[in-house]
Amino acid sequence: MSYIHGYDPETLREIVDPAECRARLQEIGQQRSLPALLERVWLLKVLGELDEALSLSEQAVRLARMAGTRKDLLRARILHATVQQWRGAYGAAEHELTTCAAEAEGQGWAGIAAFALQHRGKVRYDAGDIAGARADFKQTLFLRQEAGASDTELEPTMRCIEAVDRRRHEAPVAG
Repeated sequence: MSYIHGYDPETLREIVDPAECRARLQEIGQQRSLPALLERVWLLKVLGELDEALSLSEQAVRLARMAGTRKDLLRARILHATVQQWRGAYGAAEHELTTCAAEAEGQGWAGIAAFALQHRGKVRYDAGDIAGARADFKQTLFLRQEAGASDTELEPTMRCIEAVDRRRHEAPVAG
């Protein structure tokens, strides 16, 4: 079940039903598996409980490092970076996502690389780096198209490109 009901066209953040997310948190409880930890982190993040999300995301990264695969570790690090982004730590988030994207690309994991680049684009968007955000979203789109993603799977990235283009055209021209 997807808890994402869309994306805010201005912030690019997920639109969720808080009641659904809280109910899912109750279902998961204190499960300690990596998938459960990652899901809890995401749910806490979208609910705005960022201190707890950060603490759990650090725990998830440690667990993935000790007991997961390299792909698991990259996913945990990407999620950790998104929590940093939501907390306003754009530099740290961008750095983490850059290293994750590079490692995923080096391993030939286009899906994970696209995931990292999509999130790095959102970090750059939040930080006001519109050109960097657009480049990341375009690269994400290219990677996902090359991987054979459906139109539905490409839609969130297309919306991000549209939002960047809107913001770019709304920005005053320096003179």
